[in-house]
Amino acid sequence: METITWHDFEQVELRVGTILEATDFPGARKPAYKLRVDFGEFGIKWSSAQVTKHYTLDELPGRQIVGVINFPKKQIANFMSEFLVTGFADANGDIVLTAIDKPVPNGSKLI
Repeated sequence: METITWHDFEQVELRVGTILEATDFPGARKPAYKLRVDFGEFGIKWSSAQVTKHYTLDELPGRQIVGVINFPKKQIANFMSEFLVTGFADANGDIVLTAIDKPVPNGSKLI
């Protein structure tokens, strides 16, 4: 494993946001949802997430997640992703969202 410096870590904007909306993403290569997320002072941003195995569209709105908001935008099919949704692969390789266990203000930075 390669080590990084504290300065390297500080440059990654890992921020908390609340999912406002989740919709199907039929154009994605792998099953995914489109997520609209409120990052407080950093605005409302869209991304896609391959989380269809563990989450339904109805249970995602209102959930706080962690995203990287300072990557460049990325074209995914006919959709522009504005941040990276973070998560972990389970034993089957299906993604479980990175989440927090108590509410914090949208836009809060992981420290």
